Amino acid sequence: MSGEDPTVLQSDALHYHRLPRPGKLEIAATKPLGNQRDLALAYSPGVAFACQAIVADPEEAANLTTRQNLVAVLTNGTAVLGLGAIGPLAGKPVMEGKAVLFKKFAGVDVFDIEVNETNVDKLVDIIVALEPTFGGINLEDIKGPECFEVEERAKARMGIPVFHDDQHGTAIIVSAAVTNALELAGKRLDKVKIVCSGAGAAALASLNLLVSLGARRGNIFVCDIEGVVYNGREKLMDRWKALYAQDTKARTLADVIDDADVFLGLSAGGVLKPEHVKRMARDPLIMALANPSPEIMPELATEARPDAMICTGRSDYANQVNNVLCFPYIFRGALDVGATEINEAMKHAAVKAIAALAREAPSDVVARAYGGEAAPFGRASLIPSPFDPRLIMRIAPAVARAAMESGVARRPIVDFDAYADRLSRFVFRSGLMMKPLFAKARAACKRVIYAEGEDERVLRATQVVLEERLAEPILIGRPEVIRDRIRRYGLHMTLGKDFENIDPESDPRYRDYVAAYLQVAGRKGVTPDAARTLVRTSTTVIGALALHRGEADALICGLEGRFSQRLKHIKDIVGLAPGATDFAALSLVIAPTGIYFLADTHVRYDPTAPEIADLAFACADHVRRFGVTPKIALVSHSDFGAADTPSARKMREALKLVRARDPDFEIDGEMQADTALSLVARARVTVDCKLSGEANVLIFPNLDAGATALQLTRVIADALPIGPILIGPAKPAHVLTPSVTARGIVNMTAIAATEAAVGPCVPAP
Repeated sequence: MSGEDPTVLQSDALHYHRLPRPGKLEIAATKPLGNQRDLALAYSPGVAFACQAIVADPEEAANLTTRQNLVAVLTNGTAVLGLGAIGPLAGKPVMEGKAVLFKKFAGVDVFDIEVNETNVDKLVDIIVALEPTFGGINLEDIKGPECFEVEERAKARMGIPVFHDDQHGTAIIVSAAVTNALELAGKRLDKVKIVCSGAGAAALASLNLLVSLGARRGNIFVCDIEGVVYNGREKLMDRWKALYAQDTKARTLADVIDDADVFLGLSAGGVLKPEHVKRMARDPLIMALANPSPEIMPELATEARPDAMICTGRSDYANQVNNVLCFPYIFRGALDVGATEINEAMKHAAVKAIAALAREAPSDVVARAYGGEAAPFGRASLIPSPFDPRLIMRIAPAVARAAMESGVARRPIVDFDAYADRLSRFVFRSGLMMKPLFAKARAACKRVIYAEGEDERVLRATQVVLEERLAEPILIGRPEVIRDRIRRYGLHMTLGKDFENIDPESDPRYRDYVAAYLQVAGRKGVTPDAARTLVRTSTTVIGALALHRGEADALICGLEGRFSQRLKHIKDIVGLAPGATDFAALSLVIAPTGIYFLADTHVRYDPTAPEIADLAFACADHVRRFGVTPKIALVSHSDFGAADTPSARKMREALKLVRARDPDFEIDGEMQADTALSLVARARVTVDCKLSGEANVLIFPNLDAGATALQLTRVIADALPIGPILIGPAKPAHVLTPSVTARGIVNMTAIAATEAAVGPCVPAP
């Protein structure tokens, strides 16, 4: 966004808010309402039973209503962003935006509430009266010092969390950045001098939290529009600001900046000058958080002090202090234990979790959000990115545990492993589906070789594979390139210690690999010269040879180049499993409406009926490994003999072959896709179907149909793909596609490792 034309940004923003329908929110039902029975359950008379249960035990509201996951984002519009007192109606787009962030990042539902009231007494009464509706209240854009009074009084009267994010959200992120900056500088919080420009809600809350973490009030100097806050000053003073009044003759920012370790700016653009920065202590932290113009531009600060660490509130510079780093996840943890408040212990837990996450290797999701590369922990990366999917998995459990330990949790979490698993499934839609395979992979601990070992996605996936203990990785690639990229991406692993390496340029097994290649493929058109060249240049060939020779248990390849060429190398070197006549591909898609397996999506152009029958048995084996009972539909344009085209006849013949081999196999066809996925549609065309419920495995008559169905499902249904899973090789070998993500590679690693442990899926005899 840096340097973007403001006129273009304005036009795009208004277009974004207007279309395709006004605003950013909608309310969606979570239960079906399609017939009279549903209506009786949802409303009268069934709803009365829910009401009576809550009368008997108010805690049942958490189990019978949305209250336990519902937060009010509430404002009176007196301090909206940097726009000032524009009123509650004009502040509504901001509240809607906050609601979207809650839902997107933490799955928390929100009603935005804009209140036309500036009287503190009346505003507090309004907030308190909302308690039966919500599990928590997020106060937003209420001007100071009234915001302190409103939050303080509402908290005292309510039994749910009341959290003014402008204060505490900023304070938590500021404290996490200070924690990491001081660690890098080798300084202690109780020893550093802090100079703060600004004495509003965010500034004072940040200082209060830093003091509770160990900073000394005597080392903190606050400046506002009237200058230094000192004992005896009367103008623009209040009881919250007075906590930081010093016995000093200093009256300006310039008077107190000498030897400051931390500058905290939450005031106005340009107030910190380069000459001020030059007088700060070594390795200073400059938090210039005013928006859109910071107290000092990062370029000027760096020029004045190359050793400075710099944070801003802007997205076009490193170390952006953004409240979205914490508020969704603090509420997530608080709501999940039924916390009565968000206390200091919970805020401390959030600070520590955020600071610790910044020290971990950057996520591949973050790297994609920033154009392919994310800075590792250091001066340019003191706090995590708002796009880091691990924020919820670190902050929410830490906050929940702190709430329990501090005695404010009404519904303590009994099993934190199960809770962490639930959060993981929110972040990674594949989490629930992949859980059984992850467990099997951990137990097996097989050697998985990655052909494109220099690829960033493979390196990031390898980090996760090591952390999750899914396999013993082997990376093919030049060691100096791999080491350099590990450093560049901030990954925490070491070549030769955490994973093996095959260097295609100088591996001592080169001659053995050439000999092995000629032995298996010498009669398949591979000449000695070609073998020598390919063993130096084709990492898929190297990986397949390592797998063939027993130096690896499974192969992952295909991130670059043509699918068909990699498939040929695997067929030549690894070969087919006993009973398999050719390869096929099975793709899993996780859609909002359910989980579906599609075949064949990548390999066989026009399979025969016997090949489709074989494929059905092999697919069923793979599906069972996910803990899913396969229900297979042979898909066609025809429903149960409605047409007599070649493809329809082929699918009918395949069904006969399957039933001849296993009469109890749950499969039917030929049928159209909507017939396969809808019991109602199926009932209209047949009364004699072997499928119980909806099909979860769809086998297509040819590659055009399978590939098209996969791509349409991915795009139109926003489905998450896993695969393709290659069916038929003698040993686990999978050819991925160039669009695969690091998480996709992790998932395929678990699939390949499980396959290596239990054997290939082959047609039933």
